[in-house]
Amino acid sequence: MRKLELLAPAKNLACGIAAINHGADAVYIGADRFGARVAAGNSVADIEALCCYAHRFGAKVYVTINTIIYEEELAATRDIICRLAASGADALLVQDMAVVEIMNALRRENADMKLPALHASTQTDNRTAEKVAWLKSTGFERAVLARELSAAEIAEIHGRVPDMELEVFVHGALCVSYSGVCYASQHCFHRSANRGECAQFCRMKFDLIDSDGREIEHQRHLLSLKDMNRIDDLELLADAGACSFKIEGRLKEADYVKNVVSAYSKRLNEIIARRPQDYRRASLGKVEYAFEPDLKKTFNRGYTDYFLHGRQPDIYSPDTPKALGEYVGRVKELRNNSFNVAGTAVFSNGDGLCFINDEHELEGFRVNRVEGNRLFPLKMPAHLRSGFALYRNNDEAFGKILSQRTAVRKIPISIAFGITENGFSLSVTGEGIVPVTKTLAMEKQKALKPQRENILNQLGKLGNTPYEAQQIEIQEGADKYFVPSSKLAELRRAAMESIVPAADRQPLQVFSSAVSPVKYWQPEYEQHPYLFNVSNRLAGRFYADRGMRGIASAFETSHLHDTSGASRRPDLLMQCRHCLRFSLGYCVKHGGKKPFWREPLYLRLADGRRFRLQFNCKECQMNLYAEN
Repeated sequence: MRKLELLAPAKNLACGIAAINHGADAVYIGADRFGARVAAGNSVADIEALCCYAHRFGAKVYVTINTIIYEEELAATRDIICRLAASGADALLVQDMAVVEIMNALRRENADMKLPALHASTQTDNRTAEKVAWLKSTGFERAVLARELSAAEIAEIHGRVPDMELEVFVHGALCVSYSGVCYASQHCFHRSANRGECAQFCRMKFDLIDSDGREIEHQRHLLSLKDMNRIDDLELLADAGACSFKIEGRLKEADYVKNVVSAYSKRLNEIIARRPQDYRRASLGKVEYAFEPDLKKTFNRGYTDYFLHGRQPDIYSPDTPKALGEYVGRVKELRNNSFNVAGTAVFSNGDGLCFINDEHELEGFRVNRVEGNRLFPLKMPAHLRSGFALYRNNDEAFGKILSQRTAVRKIPISIAFGITENGFSLSVTGEGIVPVTKTLAMEKQKALKPQRENILNQLGKLGNTPYEAQQIEIQEGADKYFVPSSKLAELRRAAMESIVPAADRQPLQVFSSAVSPVKYWQPEYEQHPYLFNVSNRLAGRFYADRGMRGIASAFETSHLHDTSGASRRPDLLMQCRHCLRFSLGYCVKHGGKKPFWREPLYLRLADGRRFRLQFNCKECQMNLYAEN
């Protein structure tokens, strides 16, 4: 039987607790430095508090240390790893191999030190079985796979590296480039995606032009992908070998976390209820929801399952990179300062609506007043037309529901109250927890009136604890004796405070001492060795120890532009499985029309900067290069 883990984002402590309460088996959160979302940092004290809360439910906390690290930051990195180890963090999400070197050094210096597990972030570009096997040999317990992989590719990796945990993304925003090999933001704006400072180059407008200067597309969001939604494919992913299902969104607020986590948690429970012999949840507790989750009502740019079932034409959103939300109907009739909607949606004052106008631009507005299906905007949109599709990107009524208490998570336990030679005992058992027995030493006195109801009442008062008494048993006629309510409460509190999840009894971690040779897992790595993202001496030593020669500096730290006048290979800025040839209907390999343009094609920003596209049909991949 395999454990299935729902992994949720935590912008902060409050979001992390919300995720756990709504059914997450684990959360990932950024520390105050070295996380791939520079705007989502948290103190180690808050991370420790989140660990304490999560561990009560047998849930885990993973901390992102998934940026590249500069030489002068190595001491600070070692310090934060030590502090995170002491905080109770279960794993570190890692990109820079300097972290592996630091962890190995800490292990040599103190063999008894409990260090977090190592998870290879998707920033390490994990798209082949060979790469995942190498990561396993290096000491990683889990690989976060590239978002671009199909179910068949995931199954192949699992089949070839069966003892490696595989984490897959299931929901949220998509990067158009394979993660970790995107340098467009650094190249254009000196903001490194590998340093958590992505300027979202891929959400910008471009012209698509050919070698003759012919304009094929004008000012469209040609690299902007829809958002991922794989809620209907969780069973397929589990059967392919994935054990952890990751929701993207470390910049999202608690409302997003509540809704998305609840939807996915309920779906996982449905799968496990049908297949209890195959799967179980990775943490403890049952959640009672006070609302019905709805993914259409959460921030989204339209949804796609991406490449899970193979290449799909409708994965990008060329009209807008912003949230459309749920489709709510079509504009029917405009009248002065109002219009009505053909559809079944119910609207509320304050709803946010939007539409795509005739110029392929997104326009949004707020509803001031609702009268049935007639809406009165705060200001009538200038370009609204009859027949336009209408979307709701802010549902006021749903937002009010989410602002309240929407879920309660409890761990079912059984309580047994009995007698001992010197007094009384209270035993607690339950699935996934270590059995607890506490005793109360006191003289037994026969009760003058029935005690059963008072004992049941006092022992069932579990209040703010994460536990719920599924069964309370009074053994050996213990209710014949009088026990003051205060003593029963004292015994109950002692037992509750002693409960620990069975998962907390972790085996001693064993780390690999083997040194596996490094390989060029993609041909571009040999042509552009900065793709290894080596930005400090420890990472350099890591690769040198594994046979790499001529180690190149990371894109962010190297002098990429040779001023000697010698010719230089253009910089590779992105590797994408998204292909504009295919998406525009001109991929002959997949049955499209023969292109009318002369290649190479170029993407051109409004300021005139151009980027050459290379279509690598053998790998079914599109590369984007900077022009010299």
